[in-house]
Amino acid sequence: MPKRSRTPDSNEIAFRVVQESTRDRSEPPAPPPKKKRKNPAAVALGRKGGLKGGHARAASMTKAERSESARKAAAARWTARG
Repeated sequence: MPKRSRTPDSNEIAFRVVQESTRDRSEPPAPPPKKKRKNPAAVALGRKGGLKGGHARAASMTKAERSESARKAAAARWTARG
């Protein structure tokens, strides 16, 4: 799920304005922080496990265990709507 962008609140904007107005003009502004990149191999491995996780778990459960798990999941979904 993609992360939602967050807009700065008024205090953060005011802080930036003060920092910019009081900055020494002889030195260049600080560069923006670098974005963290994910390791593509780790992403692929996590995706691979995520695709088979539920099926593998269901295959290892008995019919009664699957039924109980489904009952708990349904109860959790309905209580969240409350």
